[in-house]
Amino acid sequence: MGWVTLLAIYFVIWWITIFVVLPFGVQRQTDGIEGQSTGAPQSPRLLLKMGINSVLAFIIWLGIFLIDKFDLITLSDIGIQ
Repeated sequence: MGWVTLLAIYFVIWWITIFVVLPFGVQRQTDGIEGQSTGAPQSPRLLLKMGINSVLAFIIWLGIFLIDKFDLITLSDIGIQ
């Protein structure tokens, strides 16, 4: 695989895993400030979640890269001719 393909795969994995990481540690607003939704998160900590997501996406990407690099699973192994 070329580096552009590897980067594209990482990008797709990152966007899929962000939806797994976003709900972690969410606490709803407890104060009743006028004009704010009570369902809004108290402290979203988005930078922390983006960092955790980047590491998680890299681990998944590394697994996929190693499977492809060393031909651990081929298309014929999963029944595709």
